Amino acid sequence: MTRSAVALRVLVRGIGDIGSAVAHRLFLAGHMVVVHDVSQPTNTRRGMAFADAMFDGRTTLTGVDAMRVNLDATPELLLRHSVIPVVVGEVASVLTNIKPDVLVDARVRKREHPDIQRGLAPLTIGLGPNFVAGETIDVVVETSWEELGRVIRHGSGLPLRGEPREIAGHARDRYVYAPVAGTLFTAGAIGQKVTEHEVIARIDDTDLAAPLSGVLRGLTHDGVLVAARTKVMEIDPRGDPALVHGIGERPARIAEGVLEAIDSAWSRP
Repeated sequence: MTRSAVALRVLVRGIGDIGSAVAHRLFLAGHMVVVHDVSQPTNTRRGMAFADAMFDGRTTLTGVDAMRVNLDATPELLLRHSVIPVVVGEVASVLTNIKPDVLVDARVRKREHPDIQRGLAPLTIGLGPNFVAGETIDVVVETSWEELGRVIRHGSGLPLRGEPREIAGHARDRYVYAPVAGTLFTAGAIGQKVTEHEVIARIDDTDLAAPLSGVLRGLTHDGVLVAARTKVMEIDPRGDPALVHGIGERPARIAEGVLEAIDSAWSRP
């Protein structure tokens, strides 16, 4: 892995598979990275993310450790550069404490209009649709497969596509969305083999069954409160547990785009 010439403080918002891949890549490039999210994220692809650090205190993703810590512990951990700190709390307090050189919004909230974040750090980067470079954010990195990882310095990325990419002939039918709001309960584990119609979880008294046979690629953590229509489960029909752990191709390419944007900004006179 190449290392950047300057070690910067980077705040990554979002602990899903994309935010985690970005944090992982920037950490290996030598940057001082902090990940911020809510205390009980609903992310499903936990084998491909740092999300379980929120629940277990610490987790490892492809050789890099992340640890949930109090905000006041982050400065020392950043200097040590041995683990990625994961923090919760009001983002304004996080910004005041960390004083990041770069803010990356990796929450990829596809159907929400993003906040204006320009000015919250010397460089702000938005991932996904609806960000506008030069208006709501400084730079956009494309998350759509057609131009994956492209750095956009003027204008917006591609609009949201209607359907997810197919895996072994299955697209949206491999997902389960919460039919009701409530607390999700499950004894399932990422990588676990499941059969079609097998009950994997429940939200209060509503059972959630696997829509097809395969392995669990995504599953919201046990005990998390979810809103109706939240994505809570994903099945990988290929049936190989090794394919649902580690950093995926799409998050990795997006992360390379973020690193390119940072290196380019700091190499300019």
